[in-house]
Amino acid sequence: MNKFSRLALVAASVLASAPAFAEEAAAAAQGGWGGEIRAIAAALAIGLAVLGGASGQGRAAAAANEGIGRNPQSAEKLFTPLILGLALIEFQTIMAFIIAILLATK
Repeated sequence: MNKFSRLALVAASVLASAPAFAEEAAAAAQGGWGGEIRAIAAALAIGLAVLGGASGQGRAAAAANEGIGRNPQSAEKLFTPLILGLALIEFQTIMAFIIAILLATK
């Protein structure tokens, strides 16, 4: 390799890497996209968790009411499992909320 080829190779590598270093410096100066992406992800996570939890609680209550409507003597037997199921659904929604807060504040 002659001297001109080596010089051209070094110049090309420096020119190719300069935008990458400039991009990293600009991202560091602006804070990057990490915070915004995490905030959007947290909002979507809690939104989907609330949507799923509300839907699950509505379906559980509807099924319990339908069962009680078909057989009124089963009301006492359906009450405890219904409350337990609703509590577990609510717990999962609260856990999703906690995870979303941790994700947003990381």
